[in-house]
Amino acid sequence: MRAYSEDYLNDVVENQGKLFDYVAQSFPDKDTEDFISCYMRSKTRSSIDKSQAYVNTMTAKELWEYFIKKDGYTLKNGTALDGFMPDWIGEFYAYYQWYYNIPSSEVIKKVPIDFIKKAYMGLHDLELQLAVQKVGECR
Repeated sequence: MRAYSEDYLNDVVENQGKLFDYVAQSFPDKDTEDFISCYMRSKTRSSIDKSQAYVNTMTAKELWEYFIKKDGYTLKNGTALDGFMPDWIGEFYAYYQWYYNIPSSEVIKKVPIDFIKKAYMGLHDLELQLAVQKVGECR
């Protein structure tokens, strides 16, 4: 059984990728990794895990505004992830959470950002489902 209806899957995967990319591109002097970690453990992301249609269908910008308001998040100074990596990590984490039907807060523990950054070069050209399955097999 998957985390929520497959009807939401493409929106959630795409919008989470765009959200991570939006934060990295819009705030180059802020810590993208901290944002990702906090977001994956947030009330906002938990609402998506629970298939709350209102949140599941938000755009990246709407998710950002909702997250900083609902969860009271403030970006930390640091360095942004660059290139296509933030978008891919967002998509990977969203699909992983859905595929294995685990809370998003567990995804970040099972597949830490440091691991996914190191594995990015070998995984990002694969179909997303295959990349998720390969990582899931070793985790």
